[in-house]
This record gives sequence, C-alpha cells and structure tokens, in this order.
Amino acid sequence: MSETVRVVVVHDGEETELAVDSGRNLRDALREAGLSPYSRLTERANCGGRGLCATCGVRLAESVEPDHWHDRLAARFGYPRLSCQVTVDRDMRVELVDDKLVWGSRE
Repeated sequence: MSETVRVVVVHDGEETELAVDSGRNLRDALREAGLSPYSRLTERANCGGRGLCATCGVRLAESVEPDHWHDRLAARFGYPRLSCQVTVDRDMRVELVDDKLVWGSRE
C-alpha cells in the first residue's frame, strides 16, 4: 500500500487539496483530479508528459530538486516548473499558471 501525500493546488482563486500516492507524477495527478495544468490550446497540443513542450508549467511553493534540464533553468530563473517532470514524494503546494505568455490562458 502506497503512502499518500498532501498536494494543495491553487487555481482560479481557490484551493483544492488532493491526496496523491507518493511517487506519482504531478501532471498525471493534476489531470486525474480535473485540474489540468494546460491552457485551452495545449490541452490537446502537448508532448504527452515527455518534458519536450514546456506547456504543463506550474509554480511550486516549496523547493523540489529539478531532474530535467528545463526544470534546472526554471529553478534558476524563476520560470514555471514542468509538472510532467515533478514526482510527488512529499507534501507540496502547487499553483496553476493562469496566463501563460506563449500558450494563452487556462480558461
């Protein structure tokens, strides 16, 4: 039996608390909870979680050590982190990015 961790998601002016199995991919957990990190355009046009398109960006309140090249740059320069490259292994707070400069808003 997997341990669950608490993920608080800030979106649309509110917060939703999720119980996520430790070791899960953040992008997948968000999508399963109906809290897509994508904009309207990128919901259908994305790389499927392979870390290639940079469309699933979220802001993490806590420092999570980056494994992916994009996330190393994001951590260094303050860009959103790729939710497809974050493993949920501890309690975390995540903010969905409402207005992505390149890909448009989530709504």
